[in-house]
Amino acid sequence: MKYVCLVYLVEKDMDALSTREADACTEESLSYDEALRRSGHLIAAQALQPVETATTIRVRNGKLSTTDGPFAETKEQLGGFILIEARDLNDAIQVAAKIPMAATSSCRMRCSAGGPPGPSGCAAAR
Repeated sequence: MKYVCLVYLVEKDMDALSTREADACTEESLSYDEALRRSGHLIAAQALQPVETATTIRVRNGKLSTTDGPFAETKEQLGGFILIEARDLNDAIQVAAKIPMAATSSCRMRCSAGGPPGPSGCAAAR
């Protein structure tokens, strides 16, 4: 089953890191991506640009509107994602728990819409 791990962080905290700390964070994340690739879990992973680079797009009554920047102010911002293949929810939780950014930020995990519900699928007990 496919799960997406959405990595949320506080951009101000990340901006406050020294160059050395930021480089170490990046290296640790890339190393874990490689470990996931070797284990067969990794489908895709990508960090995102800061929230100020976002463009919000809406279509209402057939009319397109765009707004630069985030739609709403929030404490945490989406910093990236990791798309994984896992046997079940428990396997996915174990993979997500080792994401380096989970130690200082948070990861929200969602099963893909095509995953089966129930005890062996997306709604498995933790």
